[in-house]
Amino acid sequence: MSETAHSKAGRLTPGVLALALTFTAAGITHFIAPQFFDRIVPPGLPLSARTATLISGAAELTGGLGLLHPATRPAARLGLLALLLAVFPANIYMAQEPQKFGVPAWVAWARLPLQPLLMWLVWRAGRGRD
Repeated sequence: MSETAHSKAGRLTPGVLALALTFTAAGITHFIAPQFFDRIVPPGLPLSARTATLISGAAELTGGLGLLHPATRPAARLGLLALLLAVFPANIYMAQEPQKFGVPAWVAWARLPLQPLLMWLVWRAGRGRD
C-alpha cells in the first residue's frame, strides 16, 4: 500500500471521532455517575451490578480511545462489538421494566433497534479503510 493510500486508510474521520467521543464520554459517565448503570444491570449476573458497571465503563473508555488511532482501531472495533453484545440484555431489561428507570416505555423500546445501528457504525469505523 502506498504512503498516500495508507494515510487515507488510517485517517480519523468525523464519524470515527464522533464514535470515539461517544464511547469515551459514556465510559467516563460509568465512573462519575454509576448509580444509573448499576440499576439497569439485569438480575442474575454472577457479579455485582457495580462490578458490571465498572467493567463496561472501562471497556467503553478503552474502546473509545482505541478508535482514535489507526493501529488500535481494529482491536477497539472488536472490543466494542463484544461490549455492545454483552450489554444488550441490560437494554432489554430496561425495555421490559421502564417504570423502574423513569423512562417512558416507548423510549426504552426505541433504544433496542439503535443497538444494531451502533454495532454497524462501530464495524465500519474499525475497518481501517474508507
